[in-house]
Amino acid sequence: MRASRFFISTLKEAPSDAEIVSHKLMMRAGMIKRLGSGIYTYMPMGLKVIRKVEAIIREEMNKSGAIELLMPLVQPAELWQETGRWDKMGPELMRVKDRHGREFAIQPTSEEVITDVVRSEIKSYKQLPLNFYHIQTKFRDERRPRFGLMRGREFTMKDAYSFDRDLEGMQKSYQIMFDAYTRIFTRFGLKFRAVAADNGAIGGTGSHEFHVIASTGEDALVYCPTSDFAANMEAAEAVASGTRAAPGAALEKTSTPKAQKCEDVAKLLNIDLKNTVKTIALTVEADGKKQYFMLLLRGDHELNEIKVGKVPGLAQHRFSTEEEIAEVYGCVPGYLGPIGTKAPVTVVADRTVALMSDFVTGANEADYHYTGANWGRDMAEPSLVADLRNVVEGDASPDGKGVLAIERGIEVGHVFQLGTAYSQSMNATFLDEQGKSAPLQMGCYGIGVTRILGAAIEQNFDDKGIIWPTSLAPFELVLCPMGYDRSEMVKEETDKLYAAAEAAGIDVIVDDRGLRPGAMFADWELIGVPHRVVIGERGLKEGNLEYQGRRDTEATAVPVADIVNFIKGKVQP
Repeated sequence: MRASRFFISTLKEAPSDAEIVSHKLMMRAGMIKRLGSGIYTYMPMGLKVIRKVEAIIREEMNKSGAIELLMPLVQPAELWQETGRWDKMGPELMRVKDRHGREFAIQPTSEEVITDVVRSEIKSYKQLPLNFYHIQTKFRDERRPRFGLMRGREFTMKDAYSFDRDLEGMQKSYQIMFDAYTRIFTRFGLKFRAVAADNGAIGGTGSHEFHVIASTGEDALVYCPTSDFAANMEAAEAVASGTRAAPGAALEKTSTPKAQKCEDVAKLLNIDLKNTVKTIALTVEADGKKQYFMLLLRGDHELNEIKVGKVPGLAQHRFSTEEEIAEVYGCVPGYLGPIGTKAPVTVVADRTVALMSDFVTGANEADYHYTGANWGRDMAEPSLVADLRNVVEGDASPDGKGVLAIERGIEVGHVFQLGTAYSQSMNATFLDEQGKSAPLQMGCYGIGVTRILGAAIEQNFDDKGIIWPTSLAPFELVLCPMGYDRSEMVKEETDKLYAAAEAAGIDVIVDDRGLRPGAMFADWELIGVPHRVVIGERGLKEGNLEYQGRRDTEATAVPVADIVNFIKGKVQP
């Protein structure tokens, strides 16, 4: 490719609405152009990266035995109504009507469609296992689209769906996909981590997320450096160890004026925040009746709402209103506690709190807390003890093989064990060896194709611009001739090297635009091409060309005769 025949449109400054590094650099490098909120045109330079991402995915999916098809972007509402997701998905599901008033969804995912395909085609166990995938546009009506391709409304995703006869087969298909994903992200040249995760709105049983490691990542990843344990913050179990100490202090009602937060209480009483307990008031409403729950966490811990939803009786919880708090506790928020509530409350203590002694908790009276509170002596034992909190660095690993560490990541892939969550609701069955009907066991597997671009940049950039891994770069090599339009020697050697690089299978572009060296180099450093060769008269007279990798601080002189093999060694190690 010659730059004069390609479309290159770089900017010195990012648009004002660009928020994070990847968004700014992709806009400046001319890879995307904003059309509307969360909707982007993929410009030629960005599309080249997308096609490279897709190519690696296709190769590994095909190698794993998955079969490619293409499902429609617009899907009938009836399929989504069969599974109940037409209502469950809420406003993120974009809904449209045709001229006849029939309702459709603009797909955010394709579980319903692929299940419909398979239930009409698969009749016997002899046709299993199967795994279909496609790479298709998706649309999710995000409430607040932001961060460019990281959280847009329209995006491209690879989604795959496996079908098996039994649980063992489904788990085998799941492992095949897990291994394929590991190869895919390795080939992308990105530092990544696979972590156990919550299934969320997709449903099913087990799942793993694949995260690109980046300090700007939205997600906290929990792992044990001395074992294989890894999970996202939502799914990481918080372990509490040891035994509860005997009471050592008397219960006292202590004045704590204007100290509604545990941090303020600890400061006022000159105690460690770890000796305080905070109360979260929840309400569950069903059949016109209300049930009240009190969650107790140590003062320095944070509530994990995903875990709360899994506590028996709390699947449909909400935070209590101030009116409900006044009715149940006879108090205002900030001073609530398990001692002396006005109405019956189910007390759910976090595992850590259940082991505490002599702690500080609200007295259910404004401006007062109890100090020296103890289970059994001052209040009944908690109704339930559960894991309610986010883990913190230094917590014991759930596998008992060390302590936990935390790093930031960007989710770019997710694999799910769906089981029969969709096949049962959509009556997708097959006949087994005995001729009996059984529901298909399903798995589903997604990779955010366009999100990979943003994640890769968040992991690989400097003050000059993007630093693409070679496998994802829009071009692997850029040739920068000094005076291409003025020096016959430079033009001849450039054209010769360009042809040789193409013949060697290197994705190369020659910058024949006639720019000054500084402007030329700045463009390619911004765009992030990983390998650059400068061709100049001075070097040619000495028999050398100048090579510089995108991460290199200095250039390296390479003999003209050796340059192609030298570049091949860099590009195809």
